Amino acid sequence: MQKLTGSMEMENESGCAAEDIGISYCERKIADRMRDRSESGFREARMKKILMVLAMGCFSAVAWAQKPPLLPEKDVAALANELSGETAKRNLEGIARFHRQRGSRGFHAAAELVAERLRAYGLSDVAILQFPADGKIFYGTQRSRPVWDAEAGELTELDFSNVTCHKAAETKPKSKDELNRKPADWLTHDCTGILGEKLLASYEAEPVVVAEDSESADVTAELVDVVGGTKESDYAGKDVKGKIVLVGAQPGAVQDLAIGKFGAVGIASYAQNQKTAWWGEDENLIRWGHLETFSANKTFAFMVSLKTARGFKERLARGENILLHAVVKAGQHAGNYEVVTATIPGADPKLKNEEIAFSCHLDHQRPGANDNASGCVTILEVARTLQKLISEGKLARPARTIRFIWPPEIEGTMALLNAKPGQYQIADVAGVDSKPRRIQWGEDPLFSDDRPPLASRIKAVIHMDMVGGGPETKAVFHVTRGPMSLPSFVQDVGWAFAEFVNEESYKFAATGKAEYRFVAPEGGKEPLRAEYSPYTMGSDHDVYQDSSFGIPAIYLNDWPDRYIHTNFDTAANIDPTKLKRAAFIGAASAYFLANMNGEAVAGMSWMTGLRTAEMGREFILRLQQLSHEEQEHADSVSVDYIEEVEDSLREFAGGKRAVGSGKPQRATQVRTAGGEIVFKRRSTPKGPLAVFGYDYFRDHAKAAGVATPKLLSYEGLWGAGEEYAYEALNFADGKRNAQEIRDAVSAEYGPVPLEMVVEYLRALEKIGVVEQVK
Repeated sequence: MQKLTGSMEMENESGCAAEDIGISYCERKIADRMRDRSESGFREARMKKILMVLAMGCFSAVAWAQKPPLLPEKDVAALANELSGETAKRNLEGIARFHRQRGSRGFHAAAELVAERLRAYGLSDVAILQFPADGKIFYGTQRSRPVWDAEAGELTELDFSNVTCHKAAETKPKSKDELNRKPADWLTHDCTGILGEKLLASYEAEPVVVAEDSESADVTAELVDVVGGTKESDYAGKDVKGKIVLVGAQPGAVQDLAIGKFGAVGIASYAQNQKTAWWGEDENLIRWGHLETFSANKTFAFMVSLKTARGFKERLARGENILLHAVVKAGQHAGNYEVVTATIPGADPKLKNEEIAFSCHLDHQRPGANDNASGCVTILEVARTLQKLISEGKLARPARTIRFIWPPEIEGTMALLNAKPGQYQIADVAGVDSKPRRIQWGEDPLFSDDRPPLASRIKAVIHMDMVGGGPETKAVFHVTRGPMSLPSFVQDVGWAFAEFVNEESYKFAATGKAEYRFVAPEGGKEPLRAEYSPYTMGSDHDVYQDSSFGIPAIYLNDWPDRYIHTNFDTAANIDPTKLKRAAFIGAASAYFLANMNGEAVAGMSWMTGLRTAEMGREFILRLQQLSHEEQEHADSVSVDYIEEVEDSLREFAGGKRAVGSGKPQRATQVRTAGGEIVFKRRSTPKGPLAVFGYDYFRDHAKAAGVATPKLLSYEGLWGAGEEYAYEALNFADGKRNAQEIRDAVSAEYGPVPLEMVVEYLRALEKIGVVEQVK
């Protein structure tokens, strides 16, 4: 027996621990806090409603131990039985064969594979859409990046210790520069003896070794260690002109300094992947590298393992000369972003133009198994399963259309949502060299006379980015909530099904018995243990949930993953059981949302109770880190947020929001000059300001002579500059003033000075992104 409040009691009939069904110390504490505030007369009616919703959420958690949520049990059983982790993994093994850089031949081959499967599965409107990418065209805030292709690349160490080259030896070097040229001369003159060569990196064997946006080169040069390579002090006392520099940072972070200022001819990088508990442990990992697409200092870069780099460093420290021969055949050229899309058309004449979308990103280095072949094949498996069950009559055709999208990460999604009629074409799926054709009247998948543009048709997105990591990857599976600037119940739908999989998979793991095992024959049997997590940035869900589009997204993802962005992100680490479970959560969520109507809303108020319960744990822990004044601001923002989540239920089903909802309670006292200004985002450009390979704010601020705002480098309690900036812009809705925007982002990421928020908003005004509302 657990007490929620003095008059609310709940019996755990399932035998689960209190923590497992959403009633914990934190929920009781948040309930007490809300009750205390209501007793003091502060938003009393609203507090009572939140408490009731919390109670309903807790009761619903008990009910889940007895039956699946939201969908009829026959629909859940049909999905659970048909979804195949093995089919998904076979498709993953196919995609992981390709080096899938933006617009490249490898990406096109992967796109053709997906399109071929979709046609075989019977999906409708299958197409590979091509959007021009030449470095000049903009899709909202995304400057299109020229396509990058690579054909070859080898990095070799040369050893001349046993070689005599007669002509080269006839003339004594007259300078150090001439001495440095001698090894190259030796390669072109009559030599005797054995030339020692050690192959260090091969594009053919592992494409990840050639950094993206490398240019063609054939260079023989000495290696110089410049440590990180990102500061001028790293080059002090070192002659790198005409040399290859060994750096610990990403190539793009050093190229303007190393190549542009100090005259190096190339880069060898041992940059490590994202920092986790396993960072730097495996010295054989080779990280996926990037050069800056739009840098004027074009060059090449090879990525090497930490083991190779340590060996180089030790030898260089002993005074040994290391001579490298680098050959690269690669470069940028005008081409196309390619986006694969297909649909399951809706059946309701009034709702079929509304869409529930599945998204992933098809690009990345080879093999790129978990990131993100896993997300791509999982939504492909959802497409197969839904289409098959509908065709067999085991599921009714959904009221709304369900769309599936395979773009290059972020920039492809930006092109898709910002495209204008006539700005793209369809690629015929008949081989790499097949010619695209213009879209014929009546077949345009994005525009037609009887439908609004795609971005306004999509009601919700299920985005999958890394959903298959097995135990070796150390991955934890997350259902990630949306940003606080876009309150929505949609993520609660995803969490409802994830909680169900958590419970059923744990029951099977612990007892060997469960009605729904969610286990693939070739996969693991561990329980899922998914977590419902606060909003995190870093994939296409940022684009959909940006205030330009305002499309709520269920973001399914693994984190951490010790092999992300490395040569070890292989198919061998992918668990078919994990793919099946992610597919079920996505398929069930989409099918429910595609059929949701006004009648369903009445019985779903408990959904916001789940959100309140989950946020309660985090909320109490965070409040303990705040001053009393900041606690009051956070309380106010959080209550507004919960109310708007509940309102989103009615709005999704075509109803109206509650009177006064969606507007800040203008009781906030402006505490600093500038806090009273109301800012509103302009209708264009659309999209986040920091996109893929391009920073819209930095580029336009530089052109306008605007200094970099302090907010962009601010480190808060729970977020950094990028998160604060993303949400500050999203909250600029023409209703909130700067003080209220500051309080909102502070509740989400930790207190931030109002002056920083105002400075950032004024900078946005100067580059034409926002305007003041007088």
